[in-house]
Amino acid sequence: MFSSLRTRVGLGRRRPGRTLRPALAAGIGILLISCTPATSVRKDSAVPVAPAHTGASGRVYVTNQQDDTLSVIDARTYKVVATVPAGVAPEGVAVAKDGKHVYIANSGSARVSVLDTRNNKIVADVPVGKNPTGVGLSPDGGFLCVTNGGSNTVSLIDTRTNRVAATIPVGKSPVNVAFSPDGGSAYVANSGSGSLSVINTRTRRVDRDLPAGRSPVGVAITPDGKSAYVADEVAAHVLAVETRTGKVTTVSVGEGPFDVAVGPGGRFAYSADLGPGNVSVIDTGSHRVSSTIALGPPGTDPFNLEVTDEAIYVTNQGAGTLKVIDPNSHKVVATVTLGASPYGVAVS
Repeated sequence: MFSSLRTRVGLGRRRPGRTLRPALAAGIGILLISCTPATSVRKDSAVPVAPAHTGASGRVYVTNQQDDTLSVIDARTYKVVATVPAGVAPEGVAVAKDGKHVYIANSGSARVSVLDTRNNKIVADVPVGKNPTGVGLSPDGGFLCVTNGGSNTVSLIDTRTNRVAATIPVGKSPVNVAFSPDGGSAYVANSGSGSLSVINTRTRRVDRDLPAGRSPVGVAITPDGKSAYVADEVAAHVLAVETRTGKVTTVSVGEGPFDVAVGPGGRFAYSADLGPGNVSVIDTGSHRVSSTIALGPPGTDPFNLEVTDEAIYVTNQGAGTLKVIDPNSHKVVATVTLGASPYGVAVS
């Protein structure tokens, strides 16, 4: 029924202390804003640019939390080709496998917007719980999983009808969700209760809760399904949690890790560390940081990650940018200027 979507779906909530604009989005998500002429792309000529993504549409989608918009980026040129109105304070974002629809969690309006990528228009607005943050699609595309941080629930949306099929109580302040490779379990990071709620996707109930530090926000599952990597924002740790036994191995990273993603091959996990403005590269075999990737000075605020075979994408809330990293050299190859407080990122 469900399966692993997330090698990224690295989403979460805004950094504590950041203030959302109290603006209401008029005509949410209906009109398309023309391509942004002021967009800038900086490339490091000393480093080969990672191969262009060759997915269904070759697009990178980034939510701009304080602009109430979604940036659409060409994955070959790294240029913004459209800026689309979303709901109020858009955060988590996911793309259907066929690239035809994008799902946006709007934390300020308690709705999920559905974007038709063929015309960049919002075609549905689905009411969910309070403060939806993280989203993830089942691999068959049949269901979208949404974490409702203000309701302590997860909403399951049937993508055929764009209606909520089930609402599942989880821990306090859920932020992100990741699926096991076989789709049998969904792991929800509960920042308020320091746990991972393990949802049985067949019964649609929580089977058990695993310990996950003080404030787990980001979560990713290894390709073999044996480990969940969890970003503990308060403790400056990434936790490797054995999914069968619940045993925890602690990995020290930079201050304020907000998201974590596991590469497609499973060799590395990546942590977005808000405090120092870098990405920690974790060797999943040794559970140790093998290197760090500098994205900017403190205040850059690397926030969420998406990892593909071709590139690592990192949103930087403070800097208002998207960084593109070569997954082989672990070097930054491009910087894309976006809107205010870029948040979630997904790739088609």
